[in-house]
Amino acid sequence: MDSNRSLIGRSPFGGAGTAAVVAVPALFLAYFFLYPVATITYRGLTTDGRFNPAVLGDILSDPTLQGVAAFTLWQAVISTVLTVLAGLPAAWIFARFDFPGKSLMRAATLVPFVLPTLVVGTAFLALIGPRGVTGVDLTGTLAIIVIAHVFYNYAIVVRGVGTYWERIDPSLEEAARSLGASRTQAFRTITLPLLRPAIASTSALVFLFSFTSFGVILLLGDIHHSTIEVEIWRQTTAYLRLDIASTLAVMQLIGVGLILMLYGRYQMRTTVQFSHRASLPPRPANRHERTAVWSILGISGALVGLPLGILIARSMMQPQGGIGFANYLNLFRLTAKSGAFVHPVEAIVNSLSFAVIAAVIGVTIGVLASAGLSYARPRVARTFDLLVMLPLGTSAVTIGFGFLVALDWPVDLRTSLILIPIAHALVAIPFVVRTISPSMGSVQHHLREAAATLGATPAKAWWTIDLRLVSRSILVGGAFAFAISMGEFGATSFITRPDTPTIPIAIFRLLGHPGSTPFGAAVALSVLLMFITGIAVLIIDSLRRPTAGEL
Repeated sequence: MDSNRSLIGRSPFGGAGTAAVVAVPALFLAYFFLYPVATITYRGLTTDGRFNPAVLGDILSDPTLQGVAAFTLWQAVISTVLTVLAGLPAAWIFARFDFPGKSLMRAATLVPFVLPTLVVGTAFLALIGPRGVTGVDLTGTLAIIVIAHVFYNYAIVVRGVGTYWERIDPSLEEAARSLGASRTQAFRTITLPLLRPAIASTSALVFLFSFTSFGVILLLGDIHHSTIEVEIWRQTTAYLRLDIASTLAVMQLIGVGLILMLYGRYQMRTTVQFSHRASLPPRPANRHERTAVWSILGISGALVGLPLGILIARSMMQPQGGIGFANYLNLFRLTAKSGAFVHPVEAIVNSLSFAVIAAVIGVTIGVLASAGLSYARPRVARTFDLLVMLPLGTSAVTIGFGFLVALDWPVDLRTSLILIPIAHALVAIPFVVRTISPSMGSVQHHLREAAATLGATPAKAWWTIDLRLVSRSILVGGAFAFAISMGEFGATSFITRPDTPTIPIAIFRLLGHPGSTPFGAAVALSVLLMFITGIAVLIIDSLRRPTAGEL
């Protein structure tokens, strides 16, 4: 009996079942990620089929590339620290209070995360660039890069930590305060230790997105402020130096792998179990709480809304001068004039279709991967966690190009449209896992034991207990997978067909045309993408809102 309970406590599936759960996402990642990356790396580092060690030595000793690697790490650390500090106050109010417009405001925080980097970069140039409205030019500086990264990644902290925080029973802090602890002491000794897994998860994501930043650095940086990701793209497209690009991709993988390995060990030590909240958060009860809530919302609104407001305002500025809807009308007029553009309705339908498929794939693989991380042996879990997170540390250009080079065996998928949502899902899966795994790891084992005592099979107990308790985290992961797919650009640019572009591809094509008319149309299409994503996330948020009877 004791051995059975021990098995139930570790995994509801048993040893063979857990191996099967791990095998599905592992095989998916092996074929669609490891195989293409390994193929393109092999081709880049070999000469006439033979490995050439001189290539590695020359590249790694290049002072310029060493400087690129150092800046990549430094800016990612600063961006992560500032993003977490900026996002925690908003995560607190979304987790602890209910207020008018909460769902709309929560959805608004996600919109920057999915906007095409080229267009949002243009918005920052209009704000603090050479022709910025503030009169301050920060282009080519670390400051504008960090500000843009905080803007992009703010939602990761707000939603990731906030979702975890709202599940913590506030009576734990209240009990500490009744024993004489101050509000700060109660937070530091009770809530913060419980939040550490979520903070670590979101920090890892923010770091990885900043570490592999592409569009932001490409537009707002300069030759002295370039990341490994930008250098991979530059060496591949501008200089056709696949050897250098492949070596940089390997360096990026090694660096990210080491960081993820350290993070995995930390998470294994800090995953905690706690009582789940059983009621809806209250409205602010006094003047102090109302002041805190609305002050934080005001700051959050300014951080998110100012660049977006500039984007909307720019979309209303007509090419001939004045304010109007000419840029939106030009979306349809340009169709007949340029073979490089596609009807916006087709681009929107393509993006929505790919995003739905990518979300289904991402959530399915993400749930299985999270279960594997929660129930596998610690050593297996650490190795598997590294595999799951590696796509975030890999150049999207490398993944897209690798698809075209490698995926002709055993079935030729290189001309199949399914590669687009698969590529999007690869980018989204690490985030889905980081959203779900802290919640799944915190499910108390005795609940599953009680179900087994009442006759439930392991699979039924997992379905009715674990999945129910983490269902809201699954919906949040699905929302982010959908949003990531809507805005993904790097890998898509390699594998999309000319007649089936997504919204970001259509925007990029417009930006490539000279003149103010195509640029205005690109900004207008970006605003449409912003509103489509905001509406979709608002619907998902309304579905994930707990009712009074839920755990």
